[in-house]
Amino acid sequence: MPKFHVIVGPESAPVYPGVRKIGPADLKEVLAKGVDDFFAMPSSLVFLGMIYPIVGVFLAGYALPLLFPLMAGFALVGPFAGIGLYEISRCRELGLETSWAHAFGVVRSHSIFSILSLGLLLLVIFAGWEFAAQSLYVALFGTTPPDSITQFITNIFDTPQGWKLIAYGTAIGFVFAVVALSISVVSFPLLLDRDVEVPVAVLTSIKAVWVNPFTMALWGLIVATMLAIGFLLLFVGLAVVVPILAHSSWHLYRKVVEPVSPV
Repeated sequence: MPKFHVIVGPESAPVYPGVRKIGPADLKEVLAKGVDDFFAMPSSLVFLGMIYPIVGVFLAGYALPLLFPLMAGFALVGPFAGIGLYEISRCRELGLETSWAHAFGVVRSHSIFSILSLGLLLLVIFAGWEFAAQSLYVALFGTTPPDSITQFITNIFDTPQGWKLIAYGTAIGFVFAVVALSISVVSFPLLLDRDVEVPVAVLTSIKAVWVNPFTMALWGLIVATMLAIGFLLLFVGLAVVVPILAHSSWHLYRKVVEPVSPV
């Protein structure tokens, strides 16, 4: 029976993968590879990517004051949400057959329980961010929701409280984003690719950010910008943006984490 290492690893000491130093040129390359993966089979990827716009529109309709925090929250849980698309990139990299069904093949991964446990951690971070954003909004505007999106936009951009919300919200969101990026930028692809523990995957991800602070900050900015464009296109743009970012994240993992040394 296979032995799954979710929190406690095997009896031997864990082996931490090596981490490379990369630069902006490498980000350009991984984005190009992500676009190539997307166009190799766009119909299935758009089908999967449409999940996110649908959820986004639903949430926006029922939680207007939390619209911007929800948009930002997509970036926090994105590494977990894109796990099926990593699997498609992995299969294509190996020359295997790829289709939308392969995105669900991740449930048979040897690390599925580790992936789910780390995904739960990201959801906790997401919930913490939403709670902080809601508390800040209530502190500045009270509990009465805006009557319309026009009033909501006016409150945000034409009142002193609105500018405070933008300033404080950006600062708080930055902290959550740094934490989420640090623990997840390569951890999910690593769990999918190798039989490692969650702590090993998380520490490898943190090391990747520590070794490449500027490049990873640039990557976070790229992710945030592309997601913002997707949202500005009435969420439909996410059907393209999310798959491209997910595939690019797989190739970023390949760039940053050194391969297993031959025995």
